[in-house]
Amino acid sequence: MTDNLGIVTLTFAVYILVMLGVGFIAYRRTTDLSDYILGGRSLGPGTAALSAGASDMSGWLLLGLPGYALLAGYEATWIALGLLAGTYLNWLIVARRLRLYSFAVNDSLTLPAYFEFRFEDHSRLLRVISAVFILLFFLFYTSSGLVAAGKLFESTFGLDYQWAVIIGTALIVSYTFFGGFLAVSWTDVIQGLLMAAALIIVPIIALNQMGGAGVAHAAMEGANPNLLTFFTDAEGAPLGTIAIISLLGWGLGYFGQPHVLARFKAIGSASALPAARRIATTWTGVCLGAALITGWVGIGFFGEAGLADAETVFPALIQALMHPVVAGILLAAVLAAIMSTADSQLLVSSSALAEDFYKALLRRDASQEQLVWVGRFAVVGIAIVALLLALNPESTVLGLVSYAWAGFGAAFGPAILLSLFWKRMNRNGALAGIVVGGLTVVIYKQIDTIGLYEIIPGFILATIAIVIATLLSPEPSAQAQATFDKVATDRS
Repeated sequence: MTDNLGIVTLTFAVYILVMLGVGFIAYRRTTDLSDYILGGRSLGPGTAALSAGASDMSGWLLLGLPGYALLAGYEATWIALGLLAGTYLNWLIVARRLRLYSFAVNDSLTLPAYFEFRFEDHSRLLRVISAVFILLFFLFYTSSGLVAAGKLFESTFGLDYQWAVIIGTALIVSYTFFGGFLAVSWTDVIQGLLMAAALIIVPIIALNQMGGAGVAHAAMEGANPNLLTFFTDAEGAPLGTIAIISLLGWGLGYFGQPHVLARFKAIGSASALPAARRIATTWTGVCLGAALITGWVGIGFFGEAGLADAETVFPALIQALMHPVVAGILLAAVLAAIMSTADSQLLVSSSALAEDFYKALLRRDASQEQLVWVGRFAVVGIAIVALLLALNPESTVLGLVSYAWAGFGAAFGPAILLSLFWKRMNRNGALAGIVVGGLTVVIYKQIDTIGLYEIIPGFILATIAIVIATLLSPEPSAQAQATFDKVATDRS
């Protein structure tokens, strides 16, 4: 057993060294803030697609979703369907216009900067409010990644949970600090491919060892027949319309995720977007389906004894089925999933502090070198706060992700969509939508009594607020409307 653990540890170490090497190479190519935040807008379709998918799905894909599938059975399919539809629609209707529009309005590097220049907000209030919500919800989102890292190291190496979280945080911060967006995007490609391979391999081997899909299905039925229907929960109660809408509603979150939208702005050419969309949708569909099957296989594989923590089903299957060398590689894929999102979240948060607070409010004449280093040290500061939130061993990956996902989706989703497709929308509408959407999620989370996912009321009320505030205030300037028309007709 000790020898096996040593092999797994060695594999982990090699993987981490490779990631640090990538970070160092990216560090040598990072010369200004555009490089650090968006990689100089130079990503190809494959890199952009896999980077968006890997940064989006995170440890939630290999820990949270399989764990939910183990507990909820076929009910978990509704979340996957919502996320797959959201991925496709985001690439289809948002990616091209946001890529063109963010460049047209003063080459906006961050989401708050895009809102400021898109709506000609000279007060900078829109930019600051946007950055505040980014920092708020990314603290929870980043914490979910650190919780996932803690669970991985705890279950694999038997480390104390708090020390496991600290070690995971140090690894993630190290290459994000130096390499910025290029390091994050390049490592995301490696991590995305590892995640997909691991999710496909593990359930296939588990099913083969169990005697095939029929035997696994029978084992699930023996464990709990209620898990084998799409319209009842684990106790056999009907899901109902609210529950299904809540699960599908996860797809709405895509339109407002800053770390996913950053990939649209960073892609080298708008003409590369169709290829990127196909790659991203295929990768997402395969990974979501494999994650569900992993959780379902775990129901029969572990039987009545089950697991102390359902979110460790994927690592547990790996350790039970694989040779130590293979286990080390596949467990590195879990770490890859965690790192790929946490690094992106730290980068977007640090960008908000460097570009939208430090430069916008404190030093408008700050040099590019100063801004890059402000961004780097912001990564460390934000990681420390997220680490403090993650040290609670009772935290769940799914719970933290669902809150942050809803917050971003409601605060920024309607504002992004309408800003790209409604010429009449103005600064007051954007500000109202962001504030109403973000606050609705925060407040509704505390008072919900019917089980409706907070993104639904947040998204609806934010949309209404944008429309009302826009119509009650003056039209945008002629220049703003001309820019909208140019972007709308640009076929490049």
